[in-house]
Amino acid sequence: MAEWKATKPNNKALAWVEERLPIISLVNNVVGKDTPTPRNLNYWWNFGSLAGLMLVIQIVTGVVIAMHYAANTGLAFDSVERFVRDVNYGYLIRAMHANGASFFFIAVYIHIFRGLYYGSYKAPRELVWMLGLVIMLLMMATAFMGYVLPWGQMSFWGATVITNLFSAIPVVGDSIVTLLWGGFSVDNPTLNRFFSLHYLLPFVLAGVVILHLWAKKISDSGNPLGIDVKSGADQIPFHPYYTVKDGFGVAVFLLIYMCYVTFMPDALGHPDNYIPANPMSTPDSIVPEWYFLPFYAILRSITFDIGIPFTDVVIVPAKLLGVLAMFGSIILLFFLPWLDTSKVRSTKFRPVYFWFFWILVADMVLLTIVGGKKPEGIWPVVGLIGTAYYFAHFLVVLPLLGKIEKTLPLPESIANPVIKAAE
Repeated sequence: MAEWKATKPNNKALAWVEERLPIISLVNNVVGKDTPTPRNLNYWWNFGSLAGLMLVIQIVTGVVIAMHYAANTGLAFDSVERFVRDVNYGYLIRAMHANGASFFFIAVYIHIFRGLYYGSYKAPRELVWMLGLVIMLLMMATAFMGYVLPWGQMSFWGATVITNLFSAIPVVGDSIVTLLWGGFSVDNPTLNRFFSLHYLLPFVLAGVVILHLWAKKISDSGNPLGIDVKSGADQIPFHPYYTVKDGFGVAVFLLIYMCYVTFMPDALGHPDNYIPANPMSTPDSIVPEWYFLPFYAILRSITFDIGIPFTDVVIVPAKLLGVLAMFGSIILLFFLPWLDTSKVRSTKFRPVYFWFFWILVADMVLLTIVGGKKPEGIWPVVGLIGTAYYFAHFLVVLPLLGKIEKTLPLPESIANPVIKAAE
């Protein structure tokens, strides 16, 4: 467990404040010079700070947009267009916010896959992993509600389709849908609810991020080798070594982000959302944003009922089964620390699991592609195969592989491999 170190500023006024409210000590203990950090962290560890940066950008740009937004079905679309066309730098702020959601998810998804590769979910970091998943769920809820607010065609029909999924839940499903809608169809009360929650949830998200960092501080940082810190030689101060490294990562990430914002601001969106919402005209194909597509593919892959063989009795209808599979694909990740039975954390020392990890990555890419296609031809079958492997990876491959895989020998300390690599 990491030790708390108090900071004593030389300035008398700061020292007085610090004695009563140790903010400087908190910062130094989390990301400062008083934070001993494994000396072998690579650039894959940058994506946690990049996700934090994108959260700040989303909150700041979102607050500005909210000053001009009208949460009314008759005004919402025009208020967004007016903000883009008439407000100073409105086009830039809107593009930053719209593309910021995608880049926020890019940073978080890479951060999660880094955790999967290096075993960052294993003891004693189970709560760090779980809080990270809570962050992802809050992001998904916030992004979905934000997608509805422009009140374009995809906004309206996406809200209609996704909220209707809750009707598959026995007994309480219809009541949940009515509560979400604020009535008996997606209309003005729905838009008001979603605007209120979309504005609130990022601040809840920021609070969970603080808990995530706090849990990380308590259990110490992981590292690419997946071994515990043995001595002071295994560590270096977070500042200035990793602040400089993070700074370089931020510069590269922002360069790519601003290329999208300035040169192709609409590349990651759907063109139908630039058409005002029309309840009387259904789009040719209703698809969510790209970051939801793998889970949307899992939802659509279930087209069969579960019932009693040789009878017409249906126990679990296809719609409910698809909803359970979609939510189950995320809930399953909360149990990952116990599903993975291997004693070795890092995939660097697991030669067989290395290939299964990359199969999982390929499977997620495949599901993303399937989610963006119409459910016809070969795509439903491909989606079902991808869904089957996704669940098999966590429920079958990981538990069995941890027991039968022959792992490579672990190094004695972090310092030895680092020093040898430098030589």
